[in-house]
Amino acid sequence: MSTATSLALRPNALLLPALLACYLVWGSTYLAIHLALPSFPPFFQMGTRFLAAGGLLMAWLLARGQALPSATEWRNALVIGVLMLGGGMGLTAQASLHIGSGLIATFIAVVPMLTCGWGLLFGKRPSALELLGMAIGLVGVALLVQGASFAAAPGGLLCITGATLAWSLGSVLSTTRLPLAKGPMGYASEMLCGGTALLLVSLALGEQPTWPPTAAATAAWVYLVVAGSLVAFSAYLYLLAHATPALATSYAFVNPLIALFLGVALAGEVVTTREWAACAVVLLGVVCILVAGQKSRKH
Repeated sequence: MSTATSLALRPNALLLPALLACYLVWGSTYLAIHLALPSFPPFFQMGTRFLAAGGLLMAWLLARGQALPSATEWRNALVIGVLMLGGGMGLTAQASLHIGSGLIATFIAVVPMLTCGWGLLFGKRPSALELLGMAIGLVGVALLVQGASFAAAPGGLLCITGATLAWSLGSVLSTTRLPLAKGPMGYASEMLCGGTALLLVSLALGEQPTWPPTAAATAAWVYLVVAGSLVAFSAYLYLLAHATPALATSYAFVNPLIALFLGVALAGEVVTTREWAACAVVLLGVVCILVAGQKSRKH
């Protein structure tokens, strides 16, 4: 009996809720970022979000008696936080000023492919299926950026490209050269360091939040802190411990679909037929990468 089959037969009441949390919550965070922008500028929004979430998580862990990260783990958290949250999420929010949330989510779906590419620098050779997935994904991205939305916003395209490169590099470093503290403590330290870096960038850019913020922007920001940074991440940790790797990482191709639907249905975003086709090609490449990763773990 395969691992996936045995997992499906093993009763687990929290598996489906955890999957839905990762799919629906992370898929909707792109729209939440967009809705918070009128009152919370990009880097200020992300900085305050991660400082709040990181502070809450750190306080909860310390109350449970967990030890603080070591000096080396704090250093690693600073580097990873700057890359993944400072560069990755900060530039994603900046791109949201110019490009629809659904298309941004689809572009970010290439992160697994970029992670494979960065892995080459650390001696990780991709399999034939991973190379195929990367090639398909690149074709999809090429089609996507030629669409009307990206063509009309070269600055947004530059930001989201930088975001995916920074996030994927941080992902590789965190699992190879710069490991974080184990478990949620590592994520809490990363959020605190990344949030601080984001606020410093916000200060340097002279960002000015609107005060008082609108009700919609405030609700979106709270949603990002509580649901996006705490609930969904806890659900993801649960999936990593109780589900197959392929199932746990399946959010990578489900989130863009949810983000596209929400952007069109709730925010009036326009996605052309060509862009829908490009999204399908990108997601096909992601599926190849995930299947290849699952096969490599079995051997």
